[in-house]
Amino acid sequence: MLEIKNLQVKLEEEDKQILKGVDLTVEAGKVHAIMGPNGSGKSTLSYVLSGKDGYEVTGGEATLDGKDLLEMDPEERAAAGLFLAFQYPVEIPGVGNMTFLRTAVNSQRKARGEEEMSSTEFLKLVREKAKSLQIDAEMLKRPVNVGFSGGEKKRNEILQMAMLEPKMCILDETDSGLDVDAMRLVADGVNALRSEGRGFLVITHYQRLLDHIKPDVVHIMSNGRIIKTGGPELALEVENEGYAHLIEEQA
Repeated sequence: MLEIKNLQVKLEEEDKQILKGVDLTVEAGKVHAIMGPNGSGKSTLSYVLSGKDGYEVTGGEATLDGKDLLEMDPEERAAAGLFLAFQYPVEIPGVGNMTFLRTAVNSQRKARGEEEMSSTEFLKLVREKAKSLQIDAEMLKRPVNVGFSGGEKKRNEILQMAMLEPKMCILDETDSGLDVDAMRLVADGVNALRSEGRGFLVITHYQRLLDHIKPDVVHIMSNGRIIKTGGPELALEVENEGYAHLIEEQA
C-alpha cells in the first residue's frame, strides 16, 4: 500500500539533511509503528508524506497504491486516501466543526468522482461516529478545535478520520499531551477503524500508546534512517533499555 524507497529529504530553510535514505513498506490491513529519539526524523517523514511546505525531497520515492505521492498536491494526496493526524491539531476560528467535516467529506468524494453526501446522510453518519468517540453534540457545533482540550482535539481528529475513511492513516505522536483516559479513548477510535483495506503508520515516543494500539511491526528510527525493524517486542525492548544500545549496534 504505502511504499517508501531510499527517501532523502532536507529542510529548505537550513539546508539541512533530515531523512538520509528511509525504506519502509506498510501493507494494507497492517499497523506499523515508528519509534526513535528526538530529532531522528519521525515527524519529518509524516510531514513529507502529507505534502507540508518547507521540505525538499533530494532523492528516493514514496507511492500509495502505486501512485506517486510526491508529485501530488496535499489535497490530491488526501483524495487518494492519505490522512495525517497532527501532534498539535490546529484551531480554525469561525469555521464550525460540522461545516468543516461535511466540506471535507464531500470535496474528497467529488475528487474521486463520487456523489456528494446529502445533509441527511451526513448528519446521521456524523452523529453515529461522534457517539462512538464520546463526542457530544455541543462539541460538533463549536468552531474547529477552538477551546478544545488536548484530548478533545485528538478525538476530533479521529472523528475526521472516521468520516473520511482513508486508506492510509498516519498518526504523528497522537498521544502527546494526553492523559491515560483520553489516550485510551483515542486508541479505541483508531482500533475501530482497523480493517483489511486500511494501513496505519503510528509515530510515537512511548510504548504506552502501543499497549492500546497493538502494532504488527515496529521500526526504530535514528539519524534519518530506520535502523531496526521487528515485532511488538521491539517496543518493549526500547521501553526497558532505551535507544542507545540499538544506535550503537548500527554505528
